[in-house]
Amino acid sequence: MEIDAWVWWLIGAVGLGIPLVMTAMPEFGMFSAGAVVAAVVAALGGGIVAQVLVFVVVSVALVAVVRPVAARHNAQRPNLRTGIDRLKGRSAVVLERVDRGGGRIKLAGEVWSARSFDADQSYEPGQEVDVVEIDGATAVVM
Repeated sequence: MEIDAWVWWLIGAVGLGIPLVMTAMPEFGMFSAGAVVAAVVAALGGGIVAQVLVFVVVSVALVAVVRPVAARHNAQRPNLRTGIDRLKGRSAVVLERVDRGGGRIKLAGEVWSARSFDADQSYEPGQEVDVVEIDGATAVVM
């Protein structure tokens, strides 16, 4: 039993799709698409030279067109801060006196333990402070 060329191209397309899923490298998907187009050429009766040429041209064209678009899209994505990084630089209100020994603030609607950044500085209730960093479960403020 002889297997047609278009079947081999489809097997190749699936084979190129596996590393796409395993490594998340989009180039494998573009090569896989090139193999599918080569399978169509083979099914329509194109010779091996035409099949390989179509595979190479489609794969290279997809890489040349899609990669710059993806890079441009990735560069435009806003840098989103999450978790404790989101709290750095925010303002808070002192609830209990804050000094180098500790205290309490209201930050982002929650009560946090806090200590002053400057060992000599202290803040009284009602004062507004800025969060410099988060050290464990303690906000360091100034």
